[in-house]
Amino acid sequence: MLLKEFLEPLGLTQKQFADHLGWTYARLNEIVNGRRDVSADSALAFGEALGTGPEFWLNLQRDWDLWHAMRSHEQVPRLRIAS
Repeated sequence: MLLKEFLEPLGLTQKQFADHLGWTYARLNEIVNGRRDVSADSALAFGEALGTGPEFWLNLQRDWDLWHAMRSHEQVPRLRIAS
């Protein structure tokens, strides 16, 4: 999402964006390639730099995490309480 929907349309490389954020290229690249989660701190930086707000990035991370969890989750039966 970050690369295809934001950086590429803006004509920015990952290196340029990492430099703008004051990050290492490796840190940004790990997020872009799904090897590092978007933290609250990362979401704040992305939101400020791209004008999206941090909630946008945290919601994407939450949705990604939930999607993956649903693939391996074993359903728990609903709790029944006798009255």
